[in-house]
Amino acid sequence: MNLATVVLAAGLGTRMKSALPKVLHNVNGKPMVQHVIDSLKQLRSGNNIVVIGPSGSGVKDALAGYPVAFALQKEPKGTGDALKAAARQLKGFSGTLLILSGDTPLISAATLRNLLRLHAKNREDVSIISFIAEGPHSYGRIIREGAKVKAVVEAGDADESQKKINEVNSGIYALESRVLALLGEIRVNKAKGEYYLTDIIGIAVRKGLRIGAHILGNETELTGINTREDLCRAAHYNREKIISKWMESGVSFMDRSSVFIHPDAKIGSDTVIYPNVHIEGGTIIGKGCVLYPNTRIVDSAIGDHAVIKDSTLIESSVVKHRAAVGPFAHVRPGSVIGASAKIGNFVEVKKSVIGAGTKASHLSYLGDAEIGENVNIGAGTITCNYDGKEKHRTLIGADVFIGSDTQIVAPVKIGKGAYVGAGSTITKDVPPLALALSRTVQRHIENWALRKQSQATSKKSRVKEKKLP
Repeated sequence: MNLATVVLAAGLGTRMKSALPKVLHNVNGKPMVQHVIDSLKQLRSGNNIVVIGPSGSGVKDALAGYPVAFALQKEPKGTGDALKAAARQLKGFSGTLLILSGDTPLISAATLRNLLRLHAKNREDVSIISFIAEGPHSYGRIIREGAKVKAVVEAGDADESQKKINEVNSGIYALESRVLALLGEIRVNKAKGEYYLTDIIGIAVRKGLRIGAHILGNETELTGINTREDLCRAAHYNREKIISKWMESGVSFMDRSSVFIHPDAKIGSDTVIYPNVHIEGGTIIGKGCVLYPNTRIVDSAIGDHAVIKDSTLIESSVVKHRAAVGPFAHVRPGSVIGASAKIGNFVEVKKSVIGAGTKASHLSYLGDAEIGENVNIGAGTITCNYDGKEKHRTLIGADVFIGSDTQIVAPVKIGKGAYVGAGSTITKDVPPLALALSRTVQRHIENWALRKQSQATSKKSRVKEKKLP
């Protein structure tokens, strides 16, 4: 099958009450139009067109790197006019055209394949995905005469008998390229001032073309997003699908209702995920990991059997196998936490490489640092990386011991196997195997506390004397 696709994404989405174009609103961390294009990519179409409006630069940005071209609908004149804009870029195309809206983020590639299969099997000129709608709705109705499709009537134009029909239009079509010639026969809807793509069904019927409507998928998968309520329901449905997929792959969830997983994330088997965990972007979680409550991992790679403890944030970084991070740790972008390393409570790591087996157990800041293997970072250690104008790097060799409450003023290098005494401020390079100390001489002032107490007592007495009448 020679296939081309058109995604209608020019709508403003006024019912969303937002300055953001409707198709750019996120469903589980991705703009809904990206979800649609991800499904289309699986169909291996050689020609994908996205119709945008004059304010569609954000849509272009969201789809940068996707295999799509763009067509401009200059004015919001309805879906029929939007397809006309795409048709101008399809001159010379011969084959099947798949048309869908950019606000249907839950549509699956499997459902689209079923439509294309039935379209080809029945040799139809136009095929529609329909579904059975429950309760009150504003979908266009599929009008049949016996089993044959005669028309699609929009809800606002339906009479009382037509409103009782529960087979409705999803807005997803497969049609042969020759049907595009009928677009010129669509007349403007006087009530709306728009050209309805649905009118092409009635025109095709009058021309004697073969029309089919196929009940595929379910209402949730096929519904378009028009309101914030719709958006919330779609996100919930999609989240449940994602979590079910990972459970089937061997991932355990303590409370699936409180977990968020991005559609592009990947998780290894035997990983255990506690409540309130957010796994965002293209994050990869290895096998046998444990992610404790309230952690958030963004665009990062977590190695096998790593442990991410409570209330930890990891951004655009790598945590290697068997490492432990947290609780209450922050790994900022550009960091690498080595195998079996430990980053403990209230430790912040920024753009640093932490060697295998190295431990920073608590209350430290490690910024712009390169730290070797099996280093001990004492509590309260700070790499002073910023001089007010530029950032500087700290280099710490393997097997170094850094005592508590140490300030390392970059740029500085501490050699392999060196020791730094607690409470030191290091401003110069430390040779390998050396002990570095930078403390002032400790003094004792005898009986200072007694004199201090005596002065305080005397002061109180003077104050009382002043208050006497």
